[in-house]
Amino acid sequence: MVAADSATEGAARLEALMAAGSTAAQAWELFDSLPAVRVDEVTTGRWRGDEVGTGHPWDRLLVESGWYGKQFDSADSVQPLLFSGPGGDIFAVDPRRVPLFLAGHVPASALKPVRRSLGVLRPLLRTRAPRARLRNLEFRGKTSAAMIYDDLPIIDIFRRVDENTLLGVMDKRGLNEPYFFVLYRDR
Repeated sequence: MVAADSATEGAARLEALMAAGSTAAQAWELFDSLPAVRVDEVTTGRWRGDEVGTGHPWDRLLVESGWYGKQFDSADSVQPLLFSGPGGDIFAVDPRRVPLFLAGHVPASALKPVRRSLGVLRPLLRTRAPRARLRNLEFRGKTSAAMIYDDLPIIDIFRRVDENTLLGVMDKRGLNEPYFFVLYRDR
């Protein structure tokens, strides 16, 4: 029963953090308090994404651009970026084709036209090949599942909020502040 109580507490703390906004320190406090999640516990299915607003320069950027989430098929077959097109269709995007250098330099509101254009941009952005993999990785004192991008200096590290929710933090070379996000098991 302790695990269920802990999951309920973690979910309530995450919900409060997302509703009120938070600082990176508050998000780190929650992240560090959550239990590790192993690769074999997350390697099935599609996960819908959201973010934890901490005042990071990337806040709202992914969400406003049409980011849907991630797809874990196996430890060696991961789609790190799923986007939702104007018609609601979900497709994998090659991270190398996303202009991440604009993050922090362009307001999130400027990305609404990009979202509307995803139907046209889809052939240029889309990939069918996996673009990341999962490995168990020691980070901040716990060994937990981490998604390692194939072609970019990015590692997303996950902690378990509950059976269907993960809290993630993006560790990207050159980012001074952490970017926190949430994944909800979709199917």
